[in-house]
Amino acid sequence: MRDPFAPKKKYSASKWLMSVDSWVDDAMYRFKSGGGESWETLTIFFRKFRLYGLKKAFVEVACEGLTLGVVGAILMLALAKPAFEETDKNWRANKQYAVSFLDRFGNEIGKRGILHNDAEPIDALPDHFIKAVMATEDRRFFEHFGIDFLGLVRAMVENARANSVVQGGSTITQQLAKNLFLTNERTLERKIKEAFLALWLEYNLSKEEILKLYLDRAYMGGGAFGAAAASEFYFEKSIRDVNLAEAAMMAGLYKAPAKYAPHVNLPAARARANEVLTNMVQAKFMTEGQVINARRNPANVVERDKSDVPDYFLDHAFEEVKELAAGMPTNTLVVKTTIDPSLQTAAEDAVLSHLRQYGEDYGTNQGAMVVLEYGGAVRALVGGRDYGESQFNRATRARRQPGSTFKPYIYTYAVQQGYRPNQTVSGAGITIRGWSPQNYNGRRFGNVSLTTALVKSINTVPVRIAARLGRQPIVDLAYRMGVESPLTAEPAMPLGTNEMTVMEQAAGYGVFMSGGYSTNRHTILQIADASGTILYDHKVDGPKAEQVISEDATKAMNQMLSQVPEWGTGRRAKLEGIKTAGKTGTTQSYRDAWFIGYTGNFVAAVWFGNDDYGPTRRLTGGRLPAMTWKKFMTYAHQNIDLRPLPFVEPEKPKKPVVAKVASADKPADIPVDVIRQKPLSLETTRLLRQLELDMKNAPSLRALQVTGASTQPVDRSRDNTANPTIQVVQNQ
Repeated sequence: MRDPFAPKKKYSASKWLMSVDSWVDDAMYRFKSGGGESWETLTIFFRKFRLYGLKKAFVEVACEGLTLGVVGAILMLALAKPAFEETDKNWRANKQYAVSFLDRFGNEIGKRGILHNDAEPIDALPDHFIKAVMATEDRRFFEHFGIDFLGLVRAMVENARANSVVQGGSTITQQLAKNLFLTNERTLERKIKEAFLALWLEYNLSKEEILKLYLDRAYMGGGAFGAAAASEFYFEKSIRDVNLAEAAMMAGLYKAPAKYAPHVNLPAARARANEVLTNMVQAKFMTEGQVINARRNPANVVERDKSDVPDYFLDHAFEEVKELAAGMPTNTLVVKTTIDPSLQTAAEDAVLSHLRQYGEDYGTNQGAMVVLEYGGAVRALVGGRDYGESQFNRATRARRQPGSTFKPYIYTYAVQQGYRPNQTVSGAGITIRGWSPQNYNGRRFGNVSLTTALVKSINTVPVRIAARLGRQPIVDLAYRMGVESPLTAEPAMPLGTNEMTVMEQAAGYGVFMSGGYSTNRHTILQIADASGTILYDHKVDGPKAEQVISEDATKAMNQMLSQVPEWGTGRRAKLEGIKTAGKTGTTQSYRDAWFIGYTGNFVAAVWFGNDDYGPTRRLTGGRLPAMTWKKFMTYAHQNIDLRPLPFVEPEKPKKPVVAKVASADKPADIPVDVIRQKPLSLETTRLLRQLELDMKNAPSLRALQVTGASTQPVDRSRDNTANPTIQVVQNQ
């Protein structure tokens, strides 16, 4: 028993701390001692599995391979995600419209939809046609899983042996992936997407379904998509009935439909068909004895009109028709478009002639152009150099950086906020978040007028204005003026770092031409059914123009932009006797060159560049684009009533030059081929067609003399039944 009278022990904090320290030291000692023993035991155990020599090297390589494989798998998933997003679209949809297109004067210019025929099942196609396609496009189609590595190696060897591209490495599945989801742009991104989409197609579709889709969707020249439509177009027979020679000719079209189209170049088509027959023998699909008859008796095709068809325009118009006709009671339509055949020919000639003459010197192989008339009608559209080589429409689908051609949107917002054309602004350098824009050729400027800054395309001025007034309101203004591509309000936005289409550029500048009102660009005037009932009329059903910018802003912009061809970067675009306004644009590394210009009658946007985004040889907007624009506009303004540029003093009239036919002793004042000829009216065209038909069907004079028939001409002046399809839509 504790003595109650004994003194209590006093608690000492120092003794308590010493106890804790002792316990920690003891615990750490026991942990170290026990842990060391455990580690030694574990080490002894794993020594049994230690490898030496080749086994060790193999394991090391396997471990590194596993690590790289995991990293590669993550990278592949990151690359595959954008490709697989393309499959979210309704890519199987193929609503069959039978559309006959007319130009603005009521003359037929082409068809869409009716030439796209995929009604034939794969089992009904001739065996020799399937073999011809596979022998030429993908011999190991039923053996690979979307990507044929052996075929790729074989193609590389053959190309190296021939020192040129004679064989392609893409499989039928890869080509189908491109046709269904992608474009013809020659970029690494597109090839990566194509590979992943090919694997996706192989996983989700059978080989027969892939082959069927490929044969139905591939372009085969002459406006025909799919083997069935091509058979009807070239041979006027069902695909079921084509013989071996005809099948070989059709199989040869997949490589280059424009180059080997038999209605354009029959000798080239036959030579290509002979190569296809050789491929069939080499692939052991047929013997030489089986193809010898096809070699000796090459295919003949139905004669077709070789006149140029505005395919890029028709493709764009067809997409617009499908949107407008979604709720219409019929799919058989007659559509009157806005295209002017003479202006379309002039636009194509302007683009192609400059590409042929200067393209190699400037390192550019593609161009595009869109022409809008006052009111928004698309009068001409050039989507690329050759529709047969590439159906990708660079005028409506290719988004390219606009460069300095975006600056007018900046200045438009500035003048709406109170800036004046003669107002002095600073052209000195500016830095935003570490970024300092540079002027062309490194030039430096002090204080300049707003007009000088725009005409001389000084970069620092619009950047400073946008930073002061705000970039998002400028983006909103660009949308109201006709831009549809997504824009970001980044510091470099005033210099045209966002991407836009040629069509959007033409619509945006069209606001200046129309006095500040929206352009309302359109390609369709009327849509009628087969009986002539009008289902859509743009004048009645189309959107109405709305005022986008004020009259004061329009006046200021037209006055400033009209100085660009006078003493600015667009001097090569100046028209004689006609007030012209516009802006040049050149992007970083000279990848894109633009000129967008307008008069009171037309606005035209011109672009030159390369599909692979490769740089040109210092091509600027003031060169080929401005020259192309001037060549077209010189033709387009012949024999028309000139509209004044809104709020701008017109050019002083000069003595008109009358075109004269050259004689032996006196040359013509103007070459006859640059004078724009007025197209024939609808009534005149109808009468001439009827006259042609009468002359073709008329019997010979000798036959009339023998039979004693009357030679009196038939009066058809009151006959209004001729060509009822064309008279569905009235002339505009």
